[in-house]
Amino acid sequence: MIRPRLETHLRAQVANGRKLLIPYLMAGQCPEWLQVVEGLAAAGADAIEIGLPFSDPIMDGPVIQAAAVSALHAGTTPMGALAELSALNLEIPLVAMTYYNVAYRAGHERFAGRLVEAGVSGAILPDLSLEELDGWSEVALAAGIDPVLLVAPATGVERTAAICQRSHGFVYAVGTMGVTGERTELATSVHEVVDKIRPLTDLPVCVGVGVSTPAHAATVTAFADGAIVGSALVRRLLDGGGVAGAVEFISQLRSAIDEGPA
Repeated sequence: MIRPRLETHLRAQVANGRKLLIPYLMAGQCPEWLQVVEGLAAAGADAIEIGLPFSDPIMDGPVIQAAAVSALHAGTTPMGALAELSALNLEIPLVAMTYYNVAYRAGHERFAGRLVEAGVSGAILPDLSLEELDGWSEVALAAGIDPVLLVAPATGVERTAAICQRSHGFVYAVGTMGVTGERTELATSVHEVVDKIRPLTDLPVCVGVGVSTPAHAATVTAFADGAIVGSALVRRLLDGGGVAGAVEFISQLRSAIDEGPA
């Protein structure tokens, strides 16, 4: 399935003045997960981050860990999930988020090839450090996959510059130190990490980790290019919200982003 290239699509959206919304869900976390993906696209997502289940998701908090366990118990495998994604007819790009063990075990070329077959054009491997990026990055880019890299609040300026130089698609600004999860308030570090990244790249800068409500999304997109919302959506699906609940939540996020902060 041919879908828009991640970086090309996001750059075009930002150039047109649109603020980006990138929801995350775990592949296989519920039986109707493919219908959820379609619903998110229709509700105004600009790209969708698809978690490929892994047994030791070190960046993720309890909610996404629970979704991974549910997916694995249901028999979901990374390669099986990618095969299922290939059947979808979407007009927005998909980003795979998983851990390097999955790519390493499959082999770089095979993993990149499966991503391409699934219509995925971006990949986030948060446990693959900058020093170990060679090998995977070259294979991914040659296949048409944008490796998205992360900058944390504690990342120094020199290292941030090196990360921005190697990132493609967008730069993932980690809003707060710690694992993924819902927060009642945005961390003060959110603005700081975006300000640190801005002078170092012309890629879209999208904030994730801790962005949990429509108000949060509106706030971060006032100074960043986009918001990434994962745990808040994943929890709704774990609680049985289904396609309708997911679409309602993403529609609320989209409206809040478009209207801007109160």
